[in-house]
Amino acid sequence: MNIAVVLGTRPEIIKMSPIIRELERKGVDFFILHTGQHYSYNMDEVFFEQLKLPQPKYNLKVGSGSHGEQTGKMLIEVERVLLMAQPDVVLVQGDTNTTLAGALAASKIRIEIGHVEAGLRSFDREMPEEVNRLLVDHLSDFLFAPTERARQNLLSEGIDGSRIHVTGNTVVDAVYQNLELAKRSNVLSKFDLKNNGYFLLTLHRQENVDRVDRLKSILKGVELASKEFDLPVVYPIHPRTLKMLKQFQLKVGGGLLVIDPLDYLSFLKLESEARLILTDSGGVQEEACILKVPCVTLRYNTERPETLEVGSNVLAGTEPKSIVEKVGLMLNRERKWSNPFGDGYASQRIVSIICNYCFA
Repeated sequence: MNIAVVLGTRPEIIKMSPIIRELERKGVDFFILHTGQHYSYNMDEVFFEQLKLPQPKYNLKVGSGSHGEQTGKMLIEVERVLLMAQPDVVLVQGDTNTTLAGALAASKIRIEIGHVEAGLRSFDREMPEEVNRLLVDHLSDFLFAPTERARQNLLSEGIDGSRIHVTGNTVVDAVYQNLELAKRSNVLSKFDLKNNGYFLLTLHRQENVDRVDRLKSILKGVELASKEFDLPVVYPIHPRTLKMLKQFQLKVGGGLLVIDPLDYLSFLKLESEARLILTDSGGVQEEACILKVPCVTLRYNTERPETLEVGSNVLAGTEPKSIVEKVGLMLNRERKWSNPFGDGYASQRIVSIICNYCFA
């Protein structure tokens, strides 16, 4: 048995890391194929170092580009590697262009596909991620749904229930495995921050940062929230957002501390000690829920509705007034919600399912 783990972005590295560790623990033959969708040290290489993961056997170094250009380049190169390596199963995660390219390449040459974090739906086809996850789910042979709701989404689309496995989300495994290490980070003292004394912001989605009106509106709302509640906002800026700020000639207002992207352990420390998190990231919504930190999502929908149901998260949209109102709401919410994403053993379940298939 040989398994190809296809990844290319920071979230994929984090969420695949527990699976990689479990493959190593069980002595399963595998290799990592890195597309290079994220390619800077802070967004890529440092995660392999910190999480003590084996280096990718193949790195395609595709880099940035339009969705079509990037996905096309990946598809060509991933297929070339898979034809040469002939794995039994290809594992992909999430909803990125890397995920789609890996699944498409495997399906064309009839290699079994396992989709980690299957069944998530925002029901917004304007999101490139929604299109990616829909296509990958319908291509996959093993659909590893993190929750029962995700399983129901897949069943409602006519996917055979025998292909669906509710495993929990590997993000829980990653948080549990790395939180103790994160506590050693000096990131708070480095930026003169106090426990529970700041807001944390992440902002990177295309629909938010590629539109000047929406980007300005979000930043205004965050600035007003900082002023209203007298807390600084720490913003590890995403390269995409930095590029668009320059292109639109926008300046970040008062109350925001803009810093370079952080390594995983430093970011996990910032998340765990924040008074509240503002984000448009699905993964950060999950992590905030697991860490019991209130979350305000800067979107009008979410593919993580479980966070809304348990009360860890609220949708604010992108209007300044709504952002300030929802921050106030979440600051008054007790941190007593349950974690709907599993018990921290998702990676063990996923690897066991794959091994049972391959050795059947």
